[in-house]
Amino acid sequence: MDSVTLTPAASAVFAAVLTRGPLSRTEVSRMTGLSSAAVTKAVRPILAAGYLDELPVGRAVPGSGRPAAPLAVRAEREFSAGVRVTAGELVTVVTDLRARVRGTRRVRPAGTGPAAVAAAIAEALAALRQTLPPVRRLGVAVPGEVDKAPGVVRRWPSQGWRDVPLAALVRAATGLPVTVENDVKALTVTEQWFGEGVGTRSFALVTVGARVGCGLVVNGALVEGGYGVAGEIGHVPVDGAGPPCACGGRGCVEAIAAEHAIAARRGVDFPEALALAAEGDRAAREAFAAAGRAVGRGIAAMVNMFGPEKVVVAGEAVPGLLAEHIRAAYGPQAFGAAGGCPLVTRPLPAHAWARGAAAVTITDLVNRPWTARGRA
Repeated sequence: MDSVTLTPAASAVFAAVLTRGPLSRTEVSRMTGLSSAAVTKAVRPILAAGYLDELPVGRAVPGSGRPAAPLAVRAEREFSAGVRVTAGELVTVVTDLRARVRGTRRVRPAGTGPAAVAAAIAEALAALRQTLPPVRRLGVAVPGEVDKAPGVVRRWPSQGWRDVPLAALVRAATGLPVTVENDVKALTVTEQWFGEGVGTRSFALVTVGARVGCGLVVNGALVEGGYGVAGEIGHVPVDGAGPPCACGGRGCVEAIAAEHAIAARRGVDFPEALALAAEGDRAAREAFAAAGRAVGRGIAAMVNMFGPEKVVVAGEAVPGLLAEHIRAAYGPQAFGAAGGCPLVTRPLPAHAWARGAAAVTITDLVNRPWTARGRA
């Protein structure tokens, strides 16, 4: 089949069906604001390329009485890989077009430098390719300041990285198109397209772990920030007499609520602090309570300024040890109607970050002009 360039209208249709399908054409028209004729025209090349399927005729279209043939994404049309890079470990996943994880692999690079990381990513992908379908694109999530367009890690202080052309290095090692993104932003994209953010125009994701991070979506778009930095509630000061923070400030949310801060308050490492708190150790539980209060105040400040429809708070200790204290501190500080903004709390599996990196490549496929070819 001849190739066809996908238009912005087709991208909008593709996004609607990907995130909220199966949908009838009438439902797609209502969600996108496109006319029925425009939807039909937009759908044609995506169907021809095999990214959408028409399901068997079923329910009637409201108002017409005619049965609809819903549109659904053909999730196995192609696969993406995602990698989350941390100090000393890589978590790699392969997902389908709905960002469902089909396989995972964890590896330790030979070193922490960019070349060693690129080589380890290639090794992990080679191992996954032995049992899984080939991938078409690769996303890499890094806990640092990232300039996404050129794929450059501008700064990753803990590893001494500065202006590292990571996308080019990984592309040379794997032969795949590569997108590099900050890890919290990648996780936010996943939530926007495949999680709690579906159907909202604005929401926030807060992560509590080795750092306290935040991703923001406003009017349907991820907030990048003028300098690649936005939503840093980890560095909102909530206690003027609190401990010093790595940013140079004092009493920041992260200085109280990050894993290292909780562990230091109890005088043990973080896994032991978790275990002690679970056993009822008073000092350990107070360390987690203080962390929850700090996070709650930071979220309240963000909600008062930004006004999201929903906030998702995720982290290993969030559901069991932090959630109660986050909610208790958030409520009194949230202003007016903002106090009604729902908080969704849940754990954060290690592979979720890598899934976020894969999701970024899927959204790039949908949002950028591309050429549709015949069914695979």
